[in-house]
Amino acid sequence: MTEEGSKTQRSVVGRVVSDKMDKTRTVLVERRVRHPLYGKFIRRSTKLHVHDEENVSRMGDRVRIRECRPVSKQKRFALIEVVGQDAL
Repeated sequence: MTEEGSKTQRSVVGRVVSDKMDKTRTVLVERRVRHPLYGKFIRRSTKLHVHDEENVSRMGDRVRIRECRPVSKQKRFALIEVVGQDAL
């Protein structure tokens, strides 16, 4: 049996596409899905608003984010770590 407070939280890796807001980053998460008829892999992307408390990430960085409780109207993810710096 699992305890009440131990729920598995989804974590994904994405790229910061905007760092213009204070304590908020816009992260682009890409995933590959197979086309149902032709079988070719297609890239699908999602933009997520992420809470970055210390403003450590910059535009172009690869970051790991996780689901969390709602921080604001649009922010449902929090920054875990900066995986690497990428130049745009």
